[in-house]
Amino acid sequence: MAVSIGAAPPNTFLLSRQSIQRLRQVLEREAGAQAAPWLQEAGFAGGEALYRVYAEWLGQHYGVTKPAALDVRHLGETLSAFFLEYGWGPVQVSPLARAVIAVDSPDWWEADPSSGAAYPSCHLSSGLLADFLSRVSDTTLGIMEVECRSRGDQKCRFLAGAPETLQILYDRMAEGADYLGALGTVG
Repeated sequence: MAVSIGAAPPNTFLLSRQSIQRLRQVLEREAGAQAAPWLQEAGFAGGEALYRVYAEWLGQHYGVTKPAALDVRHLGETLSAFFLEYGWGPVQVSPLARAVIAVDSPDWWEADPSSGAAYPSCHLSSGLLADFLSRVSDTTLGIMEVECRSRGDQKCRFLAGAPETLQILYDRMAEGADYLGALGTVG
C-alpha cells in the first residue's frame, strides 16, 4: 500500500520502527531503568514538530486551523487517521474517567511484541504524546502507558490526564491496585 506523505518539516526525518526498538533495547541493556526517562525526554522534544505536522494535516483534511479548536468529538477520528497515515498505527481515543482519556492502539509503532518486556515500554511515545497532546488540547497533560504490546498485552494503552491526576493513579497502582480500579477513585 502506498502512503502519501507531505513534505517533512525542517529538522525531521524518517526512522524505522526497528531502529527505535533497537535503541530502546540497547539503552535498557546498558542503562537499566534510567533508559525510560531518557527516552521520554527525547520523545518530549519531538512533540512540537509532531504538533506542527498534525496542525497542517488537520487544516488540509478537516479545515481546522488550530487543533485546540477541533470539536473533541472528532479528536479520536482525526488522531487515528493522522497516526495511521504517517505510519504510527491506528488509535482509538475514549474517556475512561472524568479527568482521563485512553489512547489505544493494537499496532503502535514503538511496541516490540517479541521483546518480552516486563513493563510497558513505549517510553519515547509517552514523552512525545505528553508534549503533543498538551499542545493539541492547549493544557498541560501527562501520559502514562498502562498496557503495552511489548509485554504481551493486546494493545498499547496510554492514559492522558492532568499530571496530578496521573500521579495519584500511579501511587495507587504502586500500592497494588490495577489501573482500572484505581481510576474509579481518581478525579
